[in-house]
Amino acid sequence: MMEAYKEYVAGLLAGVATVAIGHPFDTVKVKLQKHNTEAHGIQYRSALHCTGRILKTEGIKGLYRGATSSFVGMAFESSLLFGIYSQTKQSLQVAVQSGEPQPQVIIPSAAFGGAIISFVLCPTELVKCRMQIQGTDSLVPKSSRYSSPLDCALKTVKTEGVTGIFRGGSTTLLRESVGNAVFFSVYEYVRYHLHLRVKAASSNYSNLTDIGIGIITGGLAGVSFWLAVLPLDVAKTLIQTNLDKNCSRNPLQVLRSIHGRAGLKGCYTGLAPTVTRAFPANAAAIVTWELAMKLLGIKHD
Repeated sequence: MMEAYKEYVAGLLAGVATVAIGHPFDTVKVKLQKHNTEAHGIQYRSALHCTGRILKTEGIKGLYRGATSSFVGMAFESSLLFGIYSQTKQSLQVAVQSGEPQPQVIIPSAAFGGAIISFVLCPTELVKCRMQIQGTDSLVPKSSRYSSPLDCALKTVKTEGVTGIFRGGSTTLLRESVGNAVFFSVYEYVRYHLHLRVKAASSNYSNLTDIGIGIITGGLAGVSFWLAVLPLDVAKTLIQTNLDKNCSRNPLQVLRSIHGRAGLKGCYTGLAPTVTRAFPANAAAIVTWELAMKLLGIKHD
């Protein structure tokens, strides 16, 4: 039982590292998704143009807009994801004894962890996205802007009911289940083969080697996650930031209309800042997770 608690602590630390490194990239991604896919939105030429606009008009603070809810949500969500993944993997691995990564163990463990965290992620991301889009370039009138994440959450519940805070829930669940199955599969396979290679090539195996492998595996797994599910994320941003109660919440319908307006490129809006963020943010998460497990005395097979 004590071991289980440690795995959740390691996951929590990984989540904090992810937000510290990744949130500015995420703000740029959300602004691009909101403004560049809408018919009358402010058009940014590129992720760099968008970043420049934010820094010029709002400073560094603008890049960390909505970060409070992100830190809380990500710490809790990451703790749950890594904890549930480790626990489920252990229980499934009892039946499958092998040193090699087992897809029949990794995929259900990761998809289950992803499905559970989507219930935490959905409301925190809704608040984060609504806060992120109301910067200086926003089309949201000043009178109806939110003063804080809490203000945003309370106003959403007041105007849209409790279900309003879970707008985009099924899209989030789909994104997290599929995305995490991809993430942990890439992580486990790349990690396994890199460790084999390093052990075969060198007898002095250091902590630095472990960190290097953590950076590569975390970075590649993070990029794979987003390449697999970015269109679902674009749909989720639009579903969560559209205040029209009658707008479609079906991600496939939303993607069809984006595709009709902006083609395949529109479905991958925000790809540059997302992939740029995915590598360092997930590398930080995995290195922090693995170091925390080592410090807490958890064996990572």
